[in-house]
Amino acid sequence: MEKMKPRTLSGFMELLPAPQMQLERMMEILRETYALYGFTPLDTPAIESAEILLAKGGGETEKQIYRFQKGDSDLALRFDLTVPLAKYVALHAGELTFPFRRYQIGKVYRGERAQRGRFREFYQADIDIIGDGKLDILNEAEIPSIIYSIFRRFGLTRFVIRVNNRKLLNGFYAMLGLSEKSADIMRTVDKLDKIGADKVRTILLEDVGLTAAQAEEILRFIAISGSNTEVLAKLENWRGRNETFDLGLEELTAVTKHLGAFGVPEENFAVDLTIARGLDYYTGTVYETTLLDYPEIGSVCSGGRYDNLAEYYTDRQLPGVGISIGLTRLFYVLGEQGLLNPDLPTAPADCLLLPMTEDFSAAVQLATVLRAAGIRTQLYTEQKKFKAKMSYADKLGIPYVVFLGEDEIARNVCSVKNLRTGDQVSLPVDKAIELIKFGISALQSGGVILEK
Repeated sequence: MEKMKPRTLSGFMELLPAPQMQLERMMEILRETYALYGFTPLDTPAIESAEILLAKGGGETEKQIYRFQKGDSDLALRFDLTVPLAKYVALHAGELTFPFRRYQIGKVYRGERAQRGRFREFYQADIDIIGDGKLDILNEAEIPSIIYSIFRRFGLTRFVIRVNNRKLLNGFYAMLGLSEKSADIMRTVDKLDKIGADKVRTILLEDVGLTAAQAEEILRFIAISGSNTEVLAKLENWRGRNETFDLGLEELTAVTKHLGAFGVPEENFAVDLTIARGLDYYTGTVYETTLLDYPEIGSVCSGGRYDNLAEYYTDRQLPGVGISIGLTRLFYVLGEQGLLNPDLPTAPADCLLLPMTEDFSAAVQLATVLRAAGIRTQLYTEQKKFKAKMSYADKLGIPYVVFLGEDEIARNVCSVKNLRTGDQVSLPVDKAIELIKFGISALQSGGVILEK
């Protein structure tokens, strides 16, 4: 029989064990941080009824979605985690306690053209806070503090969370008599970082249909810069001309005011009027997070406030605010830039236990004790030469090898070798546990990401 050539489909990421461990470490940080802020884990089906997923879709979404028939059922793979959340909240609204705070880390699927850093299957890591009828503005201020905590735990310091408010923008466009074109304008302005001011101006003139004066006024407005206090002070010049603008300015001011109390330094947070977010369902605060030394990566965490999460499924008003991290893309780009910390342990075990006797009973008991103490222990019983056993530990990057021979059993000790330093000592089991746990803790103390 002719052998089939194994291959991975284009646009799908398949990692070797060491980088997979690095990705898992990032997921662990995300889960721990989200839980620290009182978010509950949620998992929704990867496959949904196509009509559920496409209720607020159409256009590009319908082109990119993986859709298929199974019997009489019209099914599709989820293309994000927000639409399944909307269905979930609408379905279970009577059983949930609001505000409902959930996090979800899961794979989503988009049949777009596979290219460098863009995948057809990828992880998103989302959090959302859903209110019942109302949702306090303080929630919109807490979101950047969560982003800040995550990226600091990743090992990053040089990043900025850029914040704006869609009400502010809608109010400003209304002052110019452009309310009907506000969505098109915001989608265009949102491309500013990618295509530059000149191309944005051209699109505003030729595609959106603005006058040269209107385009220049918009570009001048979004170019307002300075410290957060200075930007907000300059925006006061437009107060009183439009009710929606005034409300957006109040919300933006409130979010900025509370960030200090949440522990976010001003160098990691900036009011930026160029941030619009291209999706129409955002209605208030919007966020984008960028790495200062790698602006070409673009936003690595984005989101915002929306007034009615589940309007396609229920008449119940369910406002919310949330963010999404494109985890697969972020991980890929960081690896490509050489920013993933190579010194963090990626081994499947903390220690490799080598029995040096024909009877493995004592080694099995020791492995059980080590595991009960929280030390990830692999018991190696293959009939290999000693050099091959040590090579096995070295290739996997296992930091400690524990030897248990007749002499150790008779003295009620075990021998511990640190493969990074070459040091070897014989210790009682409780002391060996302390040594290994201390060493592992030191190895894990670094960030997942290195700044260069």
